[in-house]
Amino acid sequence: MKKYLAVLGRQPLISVAELEAQFGGVRLVGAEGPMDEATRSAGRSERATGAELAEFESEREPDIARLGGTLKIAVPIEGALIPWLLGRPTEGKITLGVSDYSRRATARTATAEALKCKRILAKRGQSVRVVPNRAATLSSATSFHNHLTSETKIELLKVGGRYYRVIQVQNINAYARRDQERPARDAKVGMLPPKLAQILINLAGELRPRATVLDPFCGTGVVLQEALLMGYRAYGTDVSERMVEYSQRNLEWLAGARERAGTRRVADDSGAGTGARDFRVEVGDATKFSWQPPIGAVAAEVYLGPPMSAPPTEMKLKAAKQECGGILLGCLRNLAGQLTPGTPVVLAVPAWRRPNGAYERLNLLDEIEQLGYNVRSFKNLAQSDLLYHREQQVVAREIIVLRKK
Repeated sequence: MKKYLAVLGRQPLISVAELEAQFGGVRLVGAEGPMDEATRSAGRSERATGAELAEFESEREPDIARLGGTLKIAVPIEGALIPWLLGRPTEGKITLGVSDYSRRATARTATAEALKCKRILAKRGQSVRVVPNRAATLSSATSFHNHLTSETKIELLKVGGRYYRVIQVQNINAYARRDQERPARDAKVGMLPPKLAQILINLAGELRPRATVLDPFCGTGVVLQEALLMGYRAYGTDVSERMVEYSQRNLEWLAGARERAGTRRVADDSGAGTGARDFRVEVGDATKFSWQPPIGAVAAEVYLGPPMSAPPTEMKLKAAKQECGGILLGCLRNLAGQLTPGTPVVLAVPAWRRPNGAYERLNLLDEIEQLGYNVRSFKNLAQSDLLYHREQQVVAREIIVLRKK
């Protein structure tokens, strides 16, 4: 088993859940090292950079192109930093960046660390370019565009007295291209981010190769798109004929892009071997439709209710909860008779911001369990941690992870 350090995105606890579903045990890391349960439960924030760190172990090297919630992946530097630096290749220029996650770290402390490393290498005649710090940590965009993942282009992560070397960085350009270049888009029905779609699929756990991922609320096909890119078959249905047409157009576009590239890759993201057109979309009401088996996993954003620009009144909230809850339970009741035991079901369901800033949820887990599902729990995470939202967003997404009994 090899140790890895993940730099987590804007929803760090959801990112931890994603890593746990894929690799098992995950530990949050604070400024001086792994955080214990008491520290995490108290909500203590070691840094205010919008990202946190987590350690995990894996026998296989993780692929950051498949992890929506992870910005960077690093490995620990064994032994002292100076001998490791002096073991770098001596030919050509080295590009060096430093992200300092230590307590009270600043852009100045990170820059000082980088300049210290530069002086060490300069003593042996090594030319070094330092990537400037505007903050204590380099953004994933800076790391990606400077290619800081090789033997001569290096990003060091400093966490207290420990050092890590970044080996993978999230390709922000790839996400933007496949999100923005899809031919069929509709802002009125909401825009599921590709990263969140990946997270939903990954929360299902490790699936068999070429498993079929079903999205019974497929909309414009974002979950289906990501399932194909991750090497799975994609199967989508939606009650709206227009949404099914949009999904079909978008998946045809994706398949064409992969075929034109002459490979199973698009937008610099790797697939795992599905056919470029290994998808199916149909018109169907999720509360009544009969899907074609076998279904390896269900991953979907369910109906989130009407768009809202301000916290709803009590009457409007009650109506939205009743409508959305009825569709959710109807879908799960319908699925229960069609899924084999053990099939994972991962759903993003609505939660509404109240005037005090808190979010009100559907709170249907007891009813869901009675329909024949077990609710998955995560180590050191509560269900309340699985809330995906932007700042001041009125309708958020609560993620529930189920398994058919």
